Order: sequence, then structure tokens, then C-alpha cells
Amino acid sequence: MLHDPITEATRQIEICNACRYCEGFCSVFPAMTRNKAFAAGEITHLANLWHNFRGCYYSCQYTEPHEFALNLPAALAEVRVDSWERLIRPRAVARLFQTHGVAMAALGVVAVAFFLWALTALRPQRGEGFYAHLAHGTMAAIFAPAFLAPLAAIGLALRDYWREVGGSRLTPVHLRAALGQAARLRNLSGGQGQGCNFEDGDRHTDRRRVAHQLVMWGFLLCLASTYSGTIMHYLLDWPAPYPVWAPPKLLGVPGGLMMVAGAGWLVALKLRADPTLGAARVWGGEMAFVLLLAVVAATGLALYAATGSALVAPLLALHLASVLVLFLLMPFSKMVHGFFRLTALLAEETKARS
Repeated sequence: MLHDPITEATRQIEICNACRYCEGFCSVFPAMTRNKAFAAGEITHLANLWHNFRGCYYSCQYTEPHEFALNLPAALAEVRVDSWERLIRPRAVARLFQTHGVAMAALGVVAVAFFLWALTALRPQRGEGFYAHLAHGTMAAIFAPAFLAPLAAIGLALRDYWREVGGSRLTPVHLRAALGQAARLRNLSGGQGQGCNFEDGDRHTDRRRVAHQLVMWGFLLCLASTYSGTIMHYLLDWPAPYPVWAPPKLLGVPGGLMMVAGAGWLVALKLRADPTLGAARVWGGEMAFVLLLAVVAATGLALYAATGSALVAPLLALHLASVLVLFLLMPFSKMVHGFFRLTALLAEETKARS
């Protein structure tokens, strides 16, 4: 592959656009066929619209040993990661954590050490449940900036992405269509709805789609659990701990179980998949991120199960540390893919309906 990922992806897409044998395979090909020539912004758009469906590679007559040496999944994966690393600031931090899972683990160790210290040095004189170990105000002071600052960085990057790919004015129709696709993860079923062959070139299944749905909806349930707890604490004057029938538990426990199951499934699928059909240089960072999602959910469930025991303090440190790392690395890990993917779907709606 050439050093410049956009140059190499352009070469391969122009060949694919001339052939069009795989036109119905995935969401990229209908978008690709609108063009005869491809600017850099259009290549970036196609790469973020792409969902790593690999049927085109397994069906292609121009892969190695043919002189064209096409590997479109790897070419688009490189462009996609490159777009995240270019548009997220600071770029050096984005490159570090996208590429090195060890760096993510090291940050986790630092976060655990910080919370073990905080549970001793900042322990409140009184409180119930988790707040007997760390006050609610202290948690809010730590996590509010750790959540909002990364979101601001992502927002600035998406603004630059929208300009680069040539997105136009959004309408409610565009928004409904893109959100519907994102909610169903429709494109993970392939262009003809036969499923994905991500982990097995000879077999199409919906395993990857279901695993992604478990993680996505589980995460959203956990997020809703946190928001409901915040509303109950500040607006209803009902602080934690909450009974099993309260919204934070009704949402958080199923969400955590779904995240653990989905993340474990994604790890298994990724271990079976061919790394040469993706951006191999970020394999470690991607795997570390999926494992981080599993740790966030598993420690949250364990913390709930350990209520009232001596394990609450160490489990609280592990859980808060994993959540803090997840928040801090939102712009610098595979987590940012969800934001870019949704923006790509919105941009595609504006292009397809113009």
C-alpha cells in the first residue's frame, strides 16, 4: 500500500468503480457510483460510510496475485483511521491511543491508582452506598469535565469532517433516515441483507450486527441509567442507593449485561477475522477499546452485586477508573467511530437526496 492512504484508496476505488461487480454488496458502492473522479473529501466520506463488510474482497478477481492487488477493506480502513487521527486534536494523542492498546492499559492503571488514593484522601465523613466512599460532589467534579471536554473535541472534529466531505444543509427527513439506519445498524447486514462475512469469508451471518447492537443498546441503557440517577438526585431529592425497581437499576443492569455479552462476542469475532483486511496497525488499540467496554460494564455489575460488602471500595475504584478512561479516550479511541459513522450517514443522506 502506498504511504498516503487516500492516494491508495482512490486508486482502488477507481478500479472498483469501473468494474462494479460488487455494486450491491454494501452501502459504499451505491455512494461510490455517483462519481467518476474522487476528491480527497469524497474518499474520506466513503471510508467512514463503510462498515467493514468484506464480501467485496472475497469476491474480487483483482486481489493479489493480480497486478492490481486490490484490498479495498484495508484501504478504506486506513483512510477511516487516518481521518480520525487528522481531525481530532491533539493529533499525537489520537495516534497514540488509536494504535497502542498498551497506552490505554497504562492510562487505566494510572486511573485506578488515582481513585484508590481518592477513596482514602477524599473519603467523606458521612454518606450512604457509594457516597460513603466518595461524595457525589467529588464524583461530579471529576467526571463532568472528563465527559464534556472530549465531547467538545469530537464536536470540533465533526465540524471539520462535514466541511471536508461536502455535507450540505440538513433537514428533518435527512435526520430521521440517518438515525433510523444507525438505530437498526442496517448496513451491517450487507447490501442485500444476507449478513456479513467479517470473520469467515465463506459464510454470511448477522453475528457481527447483533454483537454491535448488544454493545450499542447496552451502552445507551447504561447512559440512560446514569441520567435517570442524576435527575432523581437533583430534581427529586432522591440520592443513591436505589432499589432494584428504580430506573437506574432497571436500565443499568440489563444494559451492563448486554455490554458484557456484546463486547465478548466482538472480541471473539475479531480474533477469528483476518487482520490484513483492516487497518492492522490499530488492531491492538481496537481490541483494547472493546475490552475496556467489557470492563466498564462488568465492574459496574460486580459493584452492584457487592453492595454492603468489603469489596465495594476496591470495585468502586476499578469501575470509576474504567469509566474515566472511557470518557477521556472518547475522541482518541474506536469510540469516536460511532460519532463519525453517524455523521457520514447524515452526509450521505444530503448527497443521495440532493
